[in-house]
Amino acid sequence: MRHNLAARIGVWSAHHRRTAVIGWLLFVALAAGLGGAAGTVEMTDAEQGTGDSARAQRILDDAGLDRPAGELVLLVSERPGGWRTAARELTRAVEATGAVRKAPPPVAAPGGREALISLEMKGDPADAADRVGPVLDAVKAVDERYDGVETHQFGDAVSEKWLGELLADDFVKAELIAVPLALGILLVAFGAIVAALLPVALALTACLAAFGLLSLASHQLPLFQTTYSVMFLMGLAVGVDYCLFYLRRERDERAAGRDAGTALRIAAATSGRAVLVSGATVSAAMAGMFLSGLTLFEGFALATVLVVLIAMLGSVTVLPALLAWLGDRIDAGRLPFPGRSRGGRRRGGRESGAFAGAVLRPVLARPALSAAAGAAALLALAAPALGMRTEQLGWEKQFGSDTALSVAHEKITEAFPGGPEPAHVVVRADDIGSAPLRKALAAFDRVTVHRAADIAEIEVPLAGDGSGERSKDALAALREKTLPAAFDGTGAEVYVSGALAESVDFNAQLKRGIVPVLAFITAVTFLLMLFCFRSYVIALTSIVLNLLSVAAAYGVIVAVFQHGWGASPLGTEAVGAVQSWIPLFVLVVLFGLSTDYHVFVVSRIREAYDRGADTRSAIGEGVRRTAGAVTGAAAIMVAVFAVFGALSMQDMKQMGVGLAVAVLLDATVVRMVLLPSVMALLGERNWRTPRALRRLPTLAHGEPEPGPSAPADGVPEPGPVAPAKARG
Repeated sequence: MRHNLAARIGVWSAHHRRTAVIGWLLFVALAAGLGGAAGTVEMTDAEQGTGDSARAQRILDDAGLDRPAGELVLLVSERPGGWRTAARELTRAVEATGAVRKAPPPVAAPGGREALISLEMKGDPADAADRVGPVLDAVKAVDERYDGVETHQFGDAVSEKWLGELLADDFVKAELIAVPLALGILLVAFGAIVAALLPVALALTACLAAFGLLSLASHQLPLFQTTYSVMFLMGLAVGVDYCLFYLRRERDERAAGRDAGTALRIAAATSGRAVLVSGATVSAAMAGMFLSGLTLFEGFALATVLVVLIAMLGSVTVLPALLAWLGDRIDAGRLPFPGRSRGGRRRGGRESGAFAGAVLRPVLARPALSAAAGAAALLALAAPALGMRTEQLGWEKQFGSDTALSVAHEKITEAFPGGPEPAHVVVRADDIGSAPLRKALAAFDRVTVHRAADIAEIEVPLAGDGSGERSKDALAALREKTLPAAFDGTGAEVYVSGALAESVDFNAQLKRGIVPVLAFITAVTFLLMLFCFRSYVIALTSIVLNLLSVAAAYGVIVAVFQHGWGASPLGTEAVGAVQSWIPLFVLVVLFGLSTDYHVFVVSRIREAYDRGADTRSAIGEGVRRTAGAVTGAAAIMVAVFAVFGALSMQDMKQMGVGLAVAVLLDATVVRMVLLPSVMALLGERNWRTPRALRRLPTLAHGEPEPGPSAPADGVPEPGPVAPAKARG
């Protein structure tokens, strides 16, 4: 007996469309309202990090010791000592704002042309960015008054202020550009305003509901600042894609002469089923991030799983209800595209698969050569990934080298090496005032002792630029030699934090975490594909092709952002490294999205095969018939991801460009060349079913039988489904 849950859900929704639509709107409104009322909880530095650096921050948090937000102001004069008058006025001006504690005297650099003023913001460091404005104004006023003196400010508060403003502006920019882009592509694909608006509306409501639920969940699992941007990216892309697959199949069946009810049942049984399988696979892949051991990825996992499942739910419930309600009105607002007829199809019998057919002919004629050429192209793109270098990019790299913040960081580092990003050492003991500890602490220059908490803090400048190999060597020497030698025998706990220590610890945990994550998503993908298609060959092929797509994406990211190859035309620059969280996130997302396309295309191939076509003919038919939907879906994803590649933050650029290129490659090289050529080479071996799966219920791939006579609303009741041919 065959089972098709998607078909049953679709038919139920069509018969109870008022319940389905009102239920969806109530769900979205309730989720968004509760989430907005609850607010969002962002993760602390200790929750974001791992290893010794997180332990150090946790000790301070548990003791209620908030490290003040620090600000550094560099004065550069044309002649030695020419900064003194400006420094005195600047010190008076910033202290007069009431936002900072009393500033210590400026420290002069060798040569006397530069001086550094260290400031500490008053109050809670968490909201120091909201109070740093008057300090910035005071520094700017001194800079404008003294022609021979330059001022450059860098610090915790000003960095957070820049970040908050950029994230707010970028999120609005992403919404204002991504949504019209997706709508424009859908208008071209469907040629009708209503048909184009429907997927965008469902995707946006899915994102809205997911935002609300994520806000509620953040009270148990705090979130990183960019989590909502990542959720919107995934929600819009996946939500539009799922609706597009469903809607495209329904319109194809209508164009083939089916009545509205039958066309909807076929779309539910085929594309609806592919959406369910794809949504489950993508969600399972995203859930793999829970195994990373990092709170950052746990938040990403929760956000992406939520939005994918909600988008999937909307596609198989409210979408068929709306299609049944709209009927022929789905083509309302048809646009006068040349050569287009009703339903957005080309006149003269030329379908969107004509180009795909032209590409497929040589691919299927010489599958071995095509497979080798496609694999070689992806491996060539992947080659730069062998030299990938990851780090947690500092604010100076996140904002671009020409921004005031980056220029300030560079100039301070040149004049005072290690000044902007020192190592923070936290010492905890039973008696911080004991003689051995007093002696150990006396060996360091910048020490703050909290006697009541039995904790001491030490700032140690690191040689180098704060992120390069020289700085990493200095950090390793501090952790492995200097501190053990200084505190040996004191009985104290000693941990090192700071920007570089956090980056090193984060990378170390990623290296440990990526193996179980990769093992999990490959195993889950294999099992889901095996159960879906009852073929271990199809399951293995899916994994290999996914890994090739991921490797090519890695290579492009490294080439553009680490080495700077082609960075300028993309509006970015080389920063010498890849953001630490990007490789694991890209791996998981691309595995999910590649499987999404794989399920959709192979389902159509299997559908043709079950109707009696030989494997090669089934490949040609399946790829041609899905070419339009896959092309449209890929175009939307590439456009949405490219928008994120144009944002200000370096990590958003890396994610956007990497995902856009990967989806483009997946929809062209993989789906048009590698998949058909590999399946053609394998022939009947594609459909080999493991003996253990032969007794399980068969999942429908083809069209359902017509059910009983249609009721008045034109939607047939669920009927029996014809059994598949016993092949493979």
